[in-house]
Amino acid sequence: MLSRLVLTDFRNHADLTLTPGAGFVVLTGENGAGKTNVIEAVSLLAPGRGLRAAPLGEMARQGGKGGFGVAAVLETIESPSRLREGLGEGLSANAASEGQALPRPLPEMGGEVQIATGTLATAPERRIVRIQGAGTAATALAEWLTVLWLTPAMDRLFVEPASERRRFLDRLTLALAPGHAVHSNRYDAAMRARNRLLGEAAEGAALDLDWIAALEAQMAEHGAAIDTARRDTVAALGLRLAEQPDGPFARAGLMLEGWTGAGDTLAADLAAGRRRDMAAGRTLIGPHRTDLAVSHLGKAQPAALCSTGEQKALLLGIVLAHAGLVAERTGRHPILLLDEVAAHLDPRRRAALFAALAGKGQVWMTGTEAALFAELHGEASHVALPLAR
Repeated sequence: MLSRLVLTDFRNHADLTLTPGAGFVVLTGENGAGKTNVIEAVSLLAPGRGLRAAPLGEMARQGGKGGFGVAAVLETIESPSRLREGLGEGLSANAASEGQALPRPLPEMGGEVQIATGTLATAPERRIVRIQGAGTAATALAEWLTVLWLTPAMDRLFVEPASERRRFLDRLTLALAPGHAVHSNRYDAAMRARNRLLGEAAEGAALDLDWIAALEAQMAEHGAAIDTARRDTVAALGLRLAEQPDGPFARAGLMLEGWTGAGDTLAADLAAGRRRDMAAGRTLIGPHRTDLAVSHLGKAQPAALCSTGEQKALLLGIVLAHAGLVAERTGRHPILLLDEVAAHLDPRRRAALFAALAGKGQVWMTGTEAALFAELHGEASHVALPLAR
């Protein structure tokens, strides 16, 4: 869980400090108060671009210094030996924004881990990440905490392009396989380089056969790891969903569609498809062409054909089942971010959601009215955010 969160020049928050407790963290306030901005900041404590998938340059506060900082204290159950990995100076939110580290000796922290991320005004699209004061890649964040979210923008997940479902699936997979982000980044980098070579060849340049073969070998190596991790996630999560009794949240069936090739033959398949990909201007096979197919088990119907309410219930069911799977596999509950979810549920499902999440780790929820959370069970921290002026 996070015991402290500090935002500096992030979105509409010039300087905000929160000290949330365990369990539910309820953020209320008028539209425009910055509730979603706060949970977006929390989502940046995981690999990736956060719950909005926005460019980093858009996150810095208008009228600020040009950079931003998000700093947090993570309460962890990791052993002291693990905490000493990457020993360095702690980083405040201001330091994340200004690129300066502040002394914070590790022995005084006990089970606390200092995490910070942000950008500099001089490099607004270059993300800085520090763990225990030591600079590191954003992918390393997955080793320390898991952050999952559900937002109103995801309500159309089942009818959006396949890329949106892949992104959702990769977030679920990352929670169970922290190395998934590294494989995904390296696969994408190799694919971009291959596409560039083929594009140059299409314009008359000589194709470097050794270089493109090396890139295809990299794509095959990392593509196989991506495919395996996704399949393991879908199988484990699908089994957990199938075994659950019928309840207020529909049970989802999961399967992978689209590219179904084997990782061990991907290099050969890519080599055989160079002319096709050259003509298309992009790579047409590989795990970047996979889709997550979701169905309503109770109705034996594709999720895309279900009502809006049923689709939201399916999503909630997937997120709740996955949170339980993560806790079972890793020994730690994920941090859940639920943006305006309570407002879109009927009273029965809202009460069922609160009951299902009670005692299951830290859950951040937003809403315009405190009355929406009157039925909360367990510990809860309430934060009323004033409207920014």
